[in-house]
Amino acid sequence: MLATHGRFAYSAITERPRFAWPEGRRLAVYVALNLEAYAFGEGLIEEIAAPGPGPAPDVMNWSWLEYGNRVGGWRLQRLFAELRLPCTLLVNAAVYRHCPQLPAAFAAAGAEIAAHGRTNSERQGNLPEPAEAALIAEATAAIAAGAGTRPRGWLGPWISESRVTPDLLHEAGYRYVLDWCCDDQPFWLATRGGRLLAVPYPQELNDSNTVIGRRVNPDDFADMIVDNFAEMRRQAEDAPLVMGVSLHAHCAGQPFRLVHFRRALAALAQALPDVWVTTAGAIADHFIATTTGTTEAAGDKAR
Repeated sequence: MLATHGRFAYSAITERPRFAWPEGRRLAVYVALNLEAYAFGEGLIEEIAAPGPGPAPDVMNWSWLEYGNRVGGWRLQRLFAELRLPCTLLVNAAVYRHCPQLPAAFAAAGAEIAAHGRTNSERQGNLPEPAEAALIAEATAAIAAGAGTRPRGWLGPWISESRVTPDLLHEAGYRYVLDWCCDDQPFWLATRGGRLLAVPYPQELNDSNTVIGRRVNPDDFADMIVDNFAEMRRQAEDAPLVMGVSLHAHCAGQPFRLVHFRRALAALAQALPDVWVTTAGAIADHFIATTTGTTEAAGDKAR
């Protein structure tokens, strides 16, 4: 027997109960922008160049990441505003100590603020339960203080979870989590205290994984977004779907990439009658409201 998580049962997308997005729209689209803060000279760090970092402090990679907070994030904030494109901002709590002006500018323009842990210099999945609970509580409090409202959604740094992370998030008052990237519809996770909603989050339409990790050219990545959008509109004729795009300020905010991403985001921002361009939080709220009391929402019943 294969080990299992026990959070949900297998569910084929062709066999699920029907639901609908607002006004009968078929495809819900959201764009998530990651704002991340890294410790200097210690902890984890994302790498732009092989063969990897030299001895700490890794000035090259730290500086590349910090470019996102100093420059790239501001360019993206302006682009979202120009396109009137809703944004889900995935924020490390440390950003509110390091550069609070940046998330404040997004919030002032109406962005949803969701939690992205304390910092991307650490993972939470290797922590004992009390330490992980403290991490979640600390990050939540810091983001709530900085944003003026507590976050409702969570994406773990490096998408790292322990075996009790969904339980701890539910107990901390979170409504949805983005870590479980295995579907095109929201689905319910069982926790020891109740249900927690998993909202689809992209691993392929993710500039960190695709552009940095697999060295896909930015024009090709922009084409991936446009092509995925066109195909998911077609697939959504059969059942309502969620399409997410994940960007990172230090990657997407580079000018030679931004010129291509501008084209792709403009295609998403168009007001199409069958498309709901929104935030991850709004998707979660609508799904929760329309499936309250349903044991097997979207076909997923926890074991």
